[in-house]
Amino acid sequence: MFSQAPELYDLIYSCYKDYAAESAAVAASVRQANPAARTVLDVACGTGEHARHLTQTHGFAVDGLDIEPGFARIARGKLPQATITEADMCDFHLGRRYDAVVCLFSAIGYVRTVEHLRRAIRCLREHLREDGVALVEPWLTPDRMQSGLVFLKTGEKDETKVCRMGRTTVEGRVSRIDFEYLIGQPHSIRRVSEVHELGLFTVDEMTDAFTAGGLEVKHDPEGPTGRGLYIARVAK
Repeated sequence: MFSQAPELYDLIYSCYKDYAAESAAVAASVRQANPAARTVLDVACGTGEHARHLTQTHGFAVDGLDIEPGFARIARGKLPQATITEADMCDFHLGRRYDAVVCLFSAIGYVRTVEHLRRAIRCLREHLREDGVALVEPWLTPDRMQSGLVFLKTGEKDETKVCRMGRTTVEGRVSRIDFEYLIGQPHSIRRVSEVHELGLFTVDEMTDAFTAGGLEVKHDPEGPTGRGLYIARVAK
């Protein structure tokens, strides 16, 4: 995943990703479901940008969880009052329930298989209060993913400049993105590589995973970024 370059994540995505607007949409969805909601668990929180906005702008008490130690370290620096746990989204047990559990920016795709998807949804349910809401932003469906797409992102801060190129391939029901980074700094130019694999799940597979996990779910095909959003409540 992002193990080779966690420190570059914010530098790249801050140039084009509107965390403030996305977090506002998430906050509105949470409060529409539960106006009294205060506590949020951000699963696959990354560097904590959504969590930071949800905390500082929208007044939630947000904890985070991510499998990548570099991301967890960065998130702790942004959110010293939060508990940031290093764990797999398919297998975590914090012993606490929240008013809302969110999993954003298509991170759910990293579970790769339907079996792991169901395990992840069960973990989300385990940490949700009975009147709470779970929000999951999906990765692309099989019909929307294409092989051979090439894309480029750049970013810079102070004396560091980064260029990241990615190329997609599809192998069965798994999408693969090969990333190559060029990182320029005054003393050197270095290159690092990463491979990301994300499962391609249909709407029915996502819906069935929520149902199997004891949640009633609605699918918004647009969501905060155009990839959709699943809004789930504990089944009555």
